[in-house]
Amino acid sequence: MIAFSFSGQNIGDLLNANSVSWGWFQGGFTPSSPYYPGHPAQCNTTTNRLDGTPETAYAGYHNPFQFYASTNNQHHIAPASVAEVGHNGQANHIYDLSFFWKAALSGNLPAVSFLKAARAQDGHPSNSSPLDEQKFLVSTINRLQKLPEWNQMAVIIAWDDSDGWYDHVMGPIMNQSSSSADALTGAAACGTGADSLAGIQARCGYGPRLPLVVVSPYARENFVDSGVLDQSSITRFIEENWGLGRIGNGSFDVIAGDLSPLFNFTRIFASVLPLVE
Repeated sequence: MIAFSFSGQNIGDLLNANSVSWGWFQGGFTPSSPYYPGHPAQCNTTTNRLDGTPETAYAGYHNPFQFYASTNNQHHIAPASVAEVGHNGQANHIYDLSFFWKAALSGNLPAVSFLKAARAQDGHPSNSSPLDEQKFLVSTINRLQKLPEWNQMAVIIAWDDSDGWYDHVMGPIMNQSSSSADALTGAAACGTGADSLAGIQARCGYGPRLPLVVVSPYARENFVDSGVLDQSSITRFIEENWGLGRIGNGSFDVIAGDLSPLFNFTRIFASVLPLVE
């Protein structure tokens, strides 16, 4: 259940408008107590970390599409069938993580899939660890490599904040702001705000550097990109691959770095990676 919603469109809206199948799949999205009128769905299922600590599986604030009326599945309704996964239906493209594998094993993978681990495996220090996160990533990629679609697949792994696991180096200021609400370098201390994207303030960025990893038969081998990328570079990649256009209204996909240098689509590299859990 959400208490507020965003206006405007998101990448899901662009995919829908262009009839491209897609889905957001998140651990714990299946409710422990289903919705009925007057009683919102409850998601209190727990999963264990490697050390045995139980963690509530679902985190609603980790589900971006729930904050838009157009892509919301407020009552956590499951798809009517596996065939619905990735397409318009009662689940509205938002699913429990288990439906990703049901769709994959039935040959019904959406063209674009967003996977979010349960909290025990999401890498956040308060409820997970790098080893828990690694187990999720390795097991996921190992399973993906066994699918017939692997030779047409690109897996992009991204993190949303440093959580103290990564380095402390400050990234470049890509969106100037001069608002009293700025927090990154201090109030009104993020340049003049003259080149703020769409005139929107209080989005001083970027912050500390984060990993971004591409795993694909088309990924360049032993390659580290020196360009400036961010999470919205993934959005830009999806937009350009399917000719969707831009989100607009100040979205960072307009200024995001290009992921294409990480790929070589003229040949397939190592078809399977030897990943060990």
